[in-house]
Amino acid sequence: MQIIDFHTHAFPDNIAERAIQKLEIKSKVKAYLNGTIDDLLRSMDKNGITRSVLCNIATRPEQFDSIVKWSDKIRSERIIPLPSIHPDDTYIKEHIKLIKKEGFHGIKMHPFYQEFSIDDEKVYTIYEALVENDLLIVMHCGYDIAFPEWDIASPERIMNVINKFPGLKFITTHLGAWKEWDMVEKLMIGKNIFMEISFSFGWMPDDKVKELILKHPEDYILFGTDSPWADQGQEIENVKKLNLPEQLKEKIFHINAEKLLHIK
Repeated sequence: MQIIDFHTHAFPDNIAERAIQKLEIKSKVKAYLNGTIDDLLRSMDKNGITRSVLCNIATRPEQFDSIVKWSDKIRSERIIPLPSIHPDDTYIKEHIKLIKKEGFHGIKMHPFYQEFSIDDEKVYTIYEALVENDLLIVMHCGYDIAFPEWDIASPERIMNVINKFPGLKFITTHLGAWKEWDMVEKLMIGKNIFMEISFSFGWMPDDKVKELILKHPEDYILFGTDSPWADQGQEIENVKKLNLPEQLKEKIFHINAEKLLHIK
């Protein structure tokens, strides 16, 4: 079976060790990998993962150029990088056009590390440019383990964005919104909203994960691990032990991702 991990992270070799140590301290979560591309590829080989979508996060506007250059350097048949736009970038439209021109599939944004609310009007220019250029966005949704429970990426705010930009390919992380699953079930489950499923196992009972997945449109669920913050192999086993219908499992593991990434 093909497997595409729609949510991974890695860093340039010269900063990977320092970045992982800093993030481990902030989140109080031990990384399973050392943060390099080589280690991610080793994990993928070990666990039968065909491709990984690599999510960058620009914590300052001036990081855009270096992220794009590194993303171009590391991309391959197996590593699919998403550059990042900071909401304070003064060249949003130009930079998103460049991302499109360079052949990337979209961007990653993280409201906690980039300090914005996802339905703040200052982010609308980004969403508009993504729609105009037919690019996707992977958005951290819900709370974040390294921060207080700030209301900046809640299901209510997600719905504000989706209703305002119906043509936006908006991928929510962590089964809709991390640790806000009651509101996910109330507002999002059953609607055509993309959800990748990382950091849901272990944070709610497996039968509840299965219930939410089965209630959601089967074309809108994606496999993701948030590696290196979870073991890719264990996350695969977590999905398999749910005993989902085989067709649904295929869609989660690769078919839905292939459609979003235009992979034949």
